[in-house]
Amino acid sequence: MLISKKIFGGGVTVPHRKNTAQCETVKMDVPEKVVIPMLQHVGAPCQLVVKKGDIVRVGQVIGISSKYVSAPIHSSVSGTVTNIVQVINSSGMYIDAVEIKADGKQEIHESVKPPVYSNDAELLELIKESGLVGLGGAGFPTHVKLAPQVDKKIDILIVNGAECEPYITADYREIVENSWNIISGINILMDLLKVDNVLIGIEDNKPEAIKVLTDLANTSDKINVVKLKSRYPQGAEKMLIYSLTGRKVPPGKLPLDVGVVVMNVNSVSFVAEYVKTGMPLIKKRVTVDGPAVMNPSNVEVLIGTPLGDVFEFCGGFKTEPYKIIMGGPMMGVAQPSLQNPVLKYTNALLAFDRESGELPKESPCIRCGKCVKACPMNLLPLFLNLNAIHGNIDGLKKYNAMDCIECGSCSYVCPAKRHLVHSIRLGKALLKKESMNKT
Repeated sequence: MLISKKIFGGGVTVPHRKNTAQCETVKMDVPEKVVIPMLQHVGAPCQLVVKKGDIVRVGQVIGISSKYVSAPIHSSVSGTVTNIVQVINSSGMYIDAVEIKADGKQEIHESVKPPVYSNDAELLELIKESGLVGLGGAGFPTHVKLAPQVDKKIDILIVNGAECEPYITADYREIVENSWNIISGINILMDLLKVDNVLIGIEDNKPEAIKVLTDLANTSDKINVVKLKSRYPQGAEKMLIYSLTGRKVPPGKLPLDVGVVVMNVNSVSFVAEYVKTGMPLIKKRVTVDGPAVMNPSNVEVLIGTPLGDVFEFCGGFKTEPYKIIMGGPMMGVAQPSLQNPVLKYTNALLAFDRESGELPKESPCIRCGKCVKACPMNLLPLFLNLNAIHGNIDGLKKYNAMDCIECGSCSYVCPAKRHLVHSIRLGKALLKKESMNKT
């Protein structure tokens, strides 16, 4: 059994602030309306299959795509399609979205029933039809990750329970509340991937989660729970793979290239639940926290629920929110409006007051090298920053901007408060635009 217990290079020590770790998940009421965008994953957007005035039910498909890297989208409520609107996603793109007025009945669509399958190909197709994407925040379509690769031999399944971002406890609560589902999902995926080596990585600041899953894993000689040192970004795929196996994913390559598939604990648990019920991905556990939130909580939310409704359910704001972030404070994306909806990969909503949410003013780089030491990808953030600011495409390529995982470690340690990761994101966007112009 291969268990490395190494620690990756770089990274930073961040305050955990897991204020909601002991907050049992509470189920939010059905909202008056939901707004469900047709792009909630990495890959191609879906095309609408409903129109204004249609009556829909829970679990009904409302968006599909013929593209391979995509996942269908389902209605999270029963009700009436009242409008087709456009919303702006985190990349600044306008995306079609279905606005549905809920009738409160939550009638289930006739297509929702326990699936029947007799082979791996049928199970993989069912996982695609479930609409599952990476629930840890990445949003990559799961059926693509699990598809067999003719030239790749997979020998390890890694289950990611690290949850290294401050504040977020959505994965932790899944482990504590639905541990049997996780083990059940692991068994399904072991059969599908034909692997007999499963490593569950959990940071050492979550002892209860480690104990719960270790007790269950002890019933199998193929599943091992590994206690990881708490260090950000321990939950990033490449860092986690190295910490658990000692294998390094080369630049531009995928976990598959080193024989590994990585799945988030919530994604694994969903697979088990879907196989039992046939209910597609229509809801999500979301950690709601931050200095401006009245009652920090873990909330089960229907996808498409407006952010403002979720905060209201948690008692509203105790002070004027200055910044709303979807995701963690290190990698999350600031939201322009409380009307934006909860998405499939939303794992946290954080509200900050002015004091804690305002970006510090930048000063000139002092060449201290702290950003270089903190970068877990061994990049040179200060040079990426310089080339991104000046739009220097050749420089961005020279310093491998596309290898940046946008973890934010460089910005966190910079004494000059340079907005390093923001500029690198801009640089990566320039490279993508250049690549698209060539095709």
